[in-house]
This record gives sequence, structure tokens and C-alpha cells, in this order.
Amino acid sequence: MAKEYDRRNLDFILKEVLDFGSLCSHPYFADYTPDMFDMVLDSAESIAERYLRPHFVDTDRHPAELIDGTVHVHPSTEAYVKEMGESGMIGATFSYEKGGQQLPSTVGGAHEFIRGAASNSIVMFTGLTNGAAHLIASFGSEELKAEYVPNMLNGRWTGTMCLTEPQAGSSLNDVSTQAKDLGNGSYAIKGQKIFISGGDNQFSENIIHLVLARLEGAPKGTKGISLFVVPKRRKENGAWVSNEVTSLGLYHKMGQKGTPALHLSFGDKGDSIGYLVGEPNKGLSYMFQMMNEARLGVGMGGAYIASAAYHFSKQYANERSQGRKLSNKDPETPPTLIKNHPDVQRMLYFQKAIVEGAMGLLFQSFMWEDYSKCLTGEEAENYHTLLNLMTPVAKTYPAEMGLQAVNQGVQVLGGYGYTEDFPLEQMARDVRIMSIYEGTTGIHGLTLLGREIPANQGKALKLLVNLIQKDIEEAKKHSAIHTYAEELENEVAKLGQVTMHKLKIAAGGKPELFLADSTLYMELFGLNVVAWQWLKQGTVASKALAESPSALDKEFYQDKLHTMKFFYHYEVPKALGLNKRLLDTENLTVFES
Repeated sequence: MAKEYDRRNLDFILKEVLDFGSLCSHPYFADYTPDMFDMVLDSAESIAERYLRPHFVDTDRHPAELIDGTVHVHPSTEAYVKEMGESGMIGATFSYEKGGQQLPSTVGGAHEFIRGAASNSIVMFTGLTNGAAHLIASFGSEELKAEYVPNMLNGRWTGTMCLTEPQAGSSLNDVSTQAKDLGNGSYAIKGQKIFISGGDNQFSENIIHLVLARLEGAPKGTKGISLFVVPKRRKENGAWVSNEVTSLGLYHKMGQKGTPALHLSFGDKGDSIGYLVGEPNKGLSYMFQMMNEARLGVGMGGAYIASAAYHFSKQYANERSQGRKLSNKDPETPPTLIKNHPDVQRMLYFQKAIVEGAMGLLFQSFMWEDYSKCLTGEEAENYHTLLNLMTPVAKTYPAEMGLQAVNQGVQVLGGYGYTEDFPLEQMARDVRIMSIYEGTTGIHGLTLLGREIPANQGKALKLLVNLIQKDIEEAKKHSAIHTYAEELENEVAKLGQVTMHKLKIAAGGKPELFLADSTLYMELFGLNVVAWQWLKQGTVASKALAESPSALDKEFYQDKLHTMKFFYHYEVPKALGLNKRLLDTENLTVFES
């Protein structure tokens, strides 16, 4: 099987476009050097090669089973989690104070990209444990931190997030799991949660569930939700005993079968104990930290699965002979490689444009997260504001477009792509969930247009447009991409017109009309910001080509420019239809009752 990612391209985005090595000049990251970042990424490849890549297919063919009340996952999972814990990578991006190594999130994200491309579902175990441990370390009491975080970071225990309930789905307003104060610092938890990824396994000494629940008498809606640590096993009289967290059943998923999704019951017999995180009724605000971290992880999932699909379909196109060039009328000549057919080239460049554009967007977001940590004052706040704006987009664009990219990979293989003999059919099943995990595309469209865009008098969008404009002005200096810089400038202006049009509807007191097409607004927004990322990559490539690079580098940079042009000629024109619909005043989906 082809390598699932291109390290040269990853280095290009991290080093040449984003200059992630410059983070080392800030005191917060001063213990690192750029060479150390390379060593961390090398370690990710080592983990992928030893613990993930060899088991990619087998984890799909042999999914988890519920046996005598315990979920048994693929045996390779235990070795992977143990290695991640022993290497310190589960919590490497945590601050020193929280038990981590203060590694930049950009480097941690790249580490995950390499691992996830090798086996996309197994990495969820450590991703979820990272998020759960970070939440406890951020908002839990000193007792909770000491009790739970160390063993989660060393891989002995795993973690989950438990939000969704059978009757509520994504509507957290309707969470009904109950928490009764026992008067001794603990709470009796009773309720059910569904779709809990990694909710049980046979190898963890303990599983730490973060559960949203309501205290007795709490306000209705999201303002009455509290957060609790509910371990699978609790300590009682110095011994670890069952905490009545019961696996009622496994969901049989179409993909991502390496990580089980559980239906869990808490306290059906009244013996499930939880421990309050932070203050009562503030649970959802705490959980948003883990949710937003997971959203970037889900976006990463869309990108790295699409990356694996692209590199395999590219290899196939370079090996499979079929048909002849349209200009060749001689049936006696041998068939040509399918890469020589224009439509196959189109599909391959579509995949490449989506994967590498999405990577730019994701690692840009991680850089903003790192800047918010290592800078101070208004600068740090501005980057935090930008990260909040971009999180729903960085989750949604790679998830939605990654699905399309993988589908094009299946198409490159033709009938073989639809069989288990090749990995594309598994990737197509695995990537489908990404637009559903951690909030559906529709929910994130509502978040972007309904919350992030209007917040603080539109501050985040203004900051973003200023950054984009600076890169446009830089790109205009290079003749090879000058016209593309102008095109992006025009598209960003049109996005501004659409945004103002929508905000006027909101000001008119018609929220249903305002947000009716928020998913289309998300699509338009994502198209603009990925076009920005491609312009940035094209600018760096143009500069490099002007400096007489080696033959190998010249080929790399020329291909970068070609892919940038492909994105602008094939993807950016889609904005025309989106702009037209979003400015259209005809209402076809909101009906008055």
C-alpha cells in the first residue's frame, strides 16, 4: 500500500508556509528547537509503522465485540495506547503545570495527522483520552487532577466524553441524566448515553467518563447542565470496585470500526458515583473545551483519510493500464496508464487540492492556538478570537470535502474501488462519519453564521479579512499568481456582501430566515478560506522557484502552483452559485406555522 501522506508536503506547510519553527523564539516554547520538532514527527512515523499501519484492514474486518458485559477491541489497540502513554505523547501539548511537555499544538496536530493517516479509527482512543484529561486538568479540583490525570496520560486509563442521550440527540438542551448530591462530595448518577466512542474496552485498568448531567432543581436548558467525572471503577476503602457503568450494547457502524461506539447506562441500580467538575450548572461551558479540541481532531480526520485515499489512488493510476489516449486510434498499441486520461488527472488534482488546502487550514488553526498561548494581551486574545471563528470551519470543510475527495479516489479505481481487495472502500466508509462527529455540518453552520460572525461586532471576521488582505498584497508581487490574488480579493469582498445581507435579516428579527441557509454560508466561507490557504502556498512556491531550486524541489514547487491554479479554476467558481443563492430573497425552506 502507498504511504498515506507526503512528508515533503507536510514539511512544506509547517516550515515554509507557517514557519512553525519560529514558535521556539517565544519563552513558552523556548525548551524546543526546530530540529526537535522533526524528531517528534519522526516518532509519529515510527508509531504508525509499528502499531497502526499493519492493522488498518484487520481492525475493520474484526470489529469490537461485547462479551459478558465487556467490550473487546482489536488487540493491537492496547499496544498502541501503551506506546503513546510511555512516549509521553498522549498529553504532550499540555502545559508543564498540567503534566504535559508544552509541545506546540501545531506539532501535536502533525503527529496526529501521520498516525491517523495510517489507521484512522484506533487513534481515537488517545485523542479522546487527551481531551478528557485536559478538561479535568483545566477545570477539576486538585483532588480530581491528582486522582485521574497522571494515569490517563501514561496510558493506563482511557477517557471518553458522554453527551448524547437517546431522547435528545444533538439537542443538549434536553439532557436528562440526573445527578443527586450525596452530601459527601460525590453524586449519584443515573441515566443513559449513546454513541460513546471508546466507551469500553478490555485492556484499560479504568475508563474515565466525562458525563453531562443535571443536579436536582437545576434550571432547564443548557444553563442547568453540570459536568461529572464518572469512572468505570471507583475507589472504595482503598480498593477499586465497579461503579455501575454498564455497556448495554454496541452500535454496528459502517466505518471507523476500530473504535467501538457504546450505549452506556449509569446507575441503573443506583450505584454509579460521579464527582463534580468545577461549579454546578457550568458543565457545558467546560465541555466546550474538549468539544472544540475534538472538532479540530475531526477535521484532521477528514483530511488524513482523504490523504491516504489520494496517495493510494495516485499509486493505482500510475500502475493501472487501461484504454488509450483519445488521440491514439491504433488498437494495436498497448493500453496507456490511466493517469494519462484527462478525467483521471482531474480527479487526482481534485483530491490533492482538497487534502493540501484542508491541511493548510487546519495547521493555520493550530498555529493560532499556539500563538494564543505564547503571546500576551491583545495579541493573544486576537488569535483566540480567530481560532474560535475558524474551529467550526476547520472541522466542517475537511469533513465534507474529504468525503468528496475519497469518493473521487474510489472512482479512480473504478469497479476495484468498490471491493474489499483495495483499501478505498474502507476509507469511504471511515470518512463518512466526520461530518457527523462532534456536531453535524448543519449545527456548525448555525454556529458560524449565528454566533461567531456577529460576536463582538464582527471582530473575528475583521481580523481574518485583514490577515487575508496582507497575504493578497504579498501575492500580487509575483506575476505567476497576481491574477489569483485579485480573484481572491474579489471573492472575499463578495463574502462580505453576503454576510451583511444575512446580518440585516437577523436585525429584522427573523432568526429562521437568517439561518435558513447557514450550511451554504459555511460552504462559501470554507471555499474562501481554503482559497486563501492555497494563495499562501502558491506565494511560497513562486518565491522558491525564483531562487533556482534543485530539480526535485523545482518539480515539487511547480506542482504546488499547478494545484493552486486547479483549485482556483475548478473549485473557486462554485462560489458564484453560492453567492447567488445566499443573496436570493426567495424563501423556500421556512414555513410559517
